[in-house]
Amino acid sequence: MTRYALAAAVILAAAPVMAAHCPQDMAKIDAALAASSAELSEEDLAQVKELRAKGEELHEAGDHAASVEELGKAMEILGIE
Repeated sequence: MTRYALAAAVILAAAPVMAAHCPQDMAKIDAALAASSAELSEEDLAQVKELRAKGEELHEAGDHAASVEELGKAMEILGIE
């Protein structure tokens, strides 16, 4: 039972960190799009925009883990960390 309580505490403590991470990732994506959108294929550009929008939607819904995952996919396409 103690393990479950500890796991729950860790998850609850990580939630605010994940929430703060999403806006930073969105800003990185926006900056990269402004600087390099001409270097992306139309398909990649559309996918990045879709992933970025989905990440923002998930962030606003409170699903920060899924938001970070979607934003990470967009950042990978853009070649940023």
